[in-house]
Amino acid sequence: MIRRIAIATAALLALAACDRNVSRDQIRVVGSSTVFPFTTAVAEAMINANPALRAPVIESTGTGAGVKLFCAGVGPQHPDILNASRRIKKSEMQGCIANGVKEVMEVQVGVDGVVLAEANNGPKLQLNDRDVYLALAANPLGKPQKARFWSDVNPSLPHLPIQVFGPPSTSGTRDALVELVMVPACEAGLPEAKALKESNKERYEDVCTRIRDDAAYVDKGENDNLIVQNLSTNPNAIGVFGFSYLEENRSRLHGVPLDGVTPTYQTISDGSYPGARPLFIYVKKAHLRAVPGMADFLTRYADSWNPDGPLTRRGMIAAPDAVRSASRATVAQSTPLDPTTLH
Repeated sequence: MIRRIAIATAALLALAACDRNVSRDQIRVVGSSTVFPFTTAVAEAMINANPALRAPVIESTGTGAGVKLFCAGVGPQHPDILNASRRIKKSEMQGCIANGVKEVMEVQVGVDGVVLAEANNGPKLQLNDRDVYLALAANPLGKPQKARFWSDVNPSLPHLPIQVFGPPSTSGTRDALVELVMVPACEAGLPEAKALKESNKERYEDVCTRIRDDAAYVDKGENDNLIVQNLSTNPNAIGVFGFSYLEENRSRLHGVPLDGVTPTYQTISDGSYPGARPLFIYVKKAHLRAVPGMADFLTRYADSWNPDGPLTRRGMIAAPDAVRSASRATVAQSTPLDPTTLH
């Protein structure tokens, strides 16, 4: 499901463009459902302070789908900003450049955690990365997936059906779950996995990164609120989403410890929680001066991500001081990303 928000009219005015310059009177943002509430908060603050500006249109498409929209080209029919719950990939940036999106600003806006959560009246599971990998991988350790109960993957876990509500394949949150939790367990449990990554990438992905597609893992689309609702009615299930959604629903959910570490502001901030990850926005430099409000929007974002700022009250975890300073400098100087730093 795609969520879209605009505080005023949601229709875009795509006027005639000259020499590929953008001619539109409102900012358009696509991408991550995790970053969505933070970007929305900045947009609301900007419109409250500048009522004459048209409200940004912000769409929750998921990071992967958002990248495709963002990188499709420059001009009024293409988004200005990408919300991303992971870093853009080298191959994705190459696609951007091929479509004329040559200068892109990378701004880390904060830190988040990919959390596993259950209802407060749930079984109080305590998992490690191996448990999660063996439960969710399509072909754990290169063998067909046969686990139906948590006790099948670890005898110390309860004999309860594996039922996980999570994001779709286009989601940066799902990418992060795979890269931060499943891949380390796969490579630790299968010594030849790292070599396989170089010699047979398709087989590596089949073993280490592909998530099972049966009823044990239920794709809930780009709708984290729906996952929260489902957990309330399925107390034995687990949900996968960003930390901010756990914070918003502490009255009915709690985080599942991973490798003995519970997801909290502190454990994600200091990196001790295995699912910690950076959050980004990507900005087309070519659109900065062409779309009204872009500079104000970015400056307001930078003014909001401090530890005592409004975004932390929405559930964002502030990035370290050095990261915030570097991001603020990127905004102030409109510094484009160096594509050679990507992987």
